[in-house]
Amino acid sequence: MSNTQTEAEIKITEKAAVEVKNIMNENSIPDGYGLRVGVKGGGCSGLTYTLGFDAEAKDGDTVIELNGVKLFVDGKSLFYLSGTELDFTSGLNGRGFIFNNPNATKTCGCGESFSA
Repeated sequence: MSNTQTEAEIKITEKAAVEVKNIMNENSIPDGYGLRVGVKGGGCSGLTYTLGFDAEAKDGDTVIELNGVKLFVDGKSLFYLSGTELDFTSGLNGRGFIFNNPNATKTCGCGESFSA
């Protein structure tokens, strides 16, 4: 059974939400799918962020809906991601999603892994 949160533990900026919707449209991902946000072991700092699309929530997921995007987050990942803001940049240093994670005590130079 999934939990739907009214007060989001993870936030997604409007810019990131627009990019998620663009990616869904470009890849013909059906309406109703959500963005699975998570962490897994690995990377130079111990944990890496994961993003992917999923048709529905899994048992134990928290479902967060913000800026027209549905986020699915498993319990273990939510522990590390609580308070995180998912943003998107297309600046001089490259283009991609950025995790602004207040729980990260150390991050690597590439910004793709962290420790908490």
